[in-house]
Amino acid sequence: MRVTTRLHLHLLSDSTGETLETIAKAALAQFEGVETIKHFWPMIRSGGNLERILDEIAQNPGLVLFTLVNPDTRRTLEQRCRALGLPAVGAIDPVTDALSNMLGQTAVARPGRQHALDAAYFARVDAIQFTIAHDDGIGWENWEEADIVLAGISRTSKTPTSIYLANRGYKVANIPLVVESPPPPSLFRLKNPLVVGLTTNVERLIAVRRNRLLSLNQAPETDYVDQEAVAREVAFARRIFADNGWPVIDVTRRSIEETAAAIINLCNERRQCA
Repeated sequence: MRVTTRLHLHLLSDSTGETLETIAKAALAQFEGVETIKHFWPMIRSGGNLERILDEIAQNPGLVLFTLVNPDTRRTLEQRCRALGLPAVGAIDPVTDALSNMLGQTAVARPGRQHALDAAYFARVDAIQFTIAHDDGIGWENWEEADIVLAGISRTSKTPTSIYLANRGYKVANIPLVVESPPPPSLFRLKNPLVVGLTTNVERLIAVRRNRLLSLNQAPETDYVDQEAVAREVAFARRIFADNGWPVIDVTRRSIEETAAAIINLCNERRQCA
């Protein structure tokens, strides 16, 4: 029987904590059998903030991971953690130190500097808004404004992949391919966006759809999960992809991140999605 280790993880940031959370998630993925209890503390900009958090850390001892640039705040945190016998790790310190040595510069100690409201930030916000407004076949009239259009039958990860790509700054639209309801003709006349077909293994798709029906408390036996019906859907979509010469990505064994990475590689290879 697998033993589960319980870990309190305290994430302290003087900004939004987005970078810190990503690092923690990536590191935790390397370990199995760990029940993680996350304590998330963003926007720590004063000693008063920190004191309240230190009391909470003392009550729930564990690993302390931080991105704090203010030297006084850092010093206080590290001293108190030493007194409690707890590890306190500056998540980006090794990278910052290496860059400082290579560049011959001292890092600018400005909270949230990596999240400055620059043009790239606003472009990403615009991409997210566009993607949400063009989910599931909506807004086909201005798909030409998209960077990427994803096409595929139901439950081929179109929406989550679209949102992930939007967070990377790409304007994405997605369209479900339904045997009984052909997509709008404008889909086949698109010039600017990269159109990508998403497909998957029939058995895997049926399993995903069954879980979806169960979560909605719906009848588990319908054409939506019928072997022959699903096989026809997959074949129908593949014909559309082939007839239009669209690149196809099989998502059967891919995570959302892996699918998105493959799409971005296509963008780069074809010099699209700029």
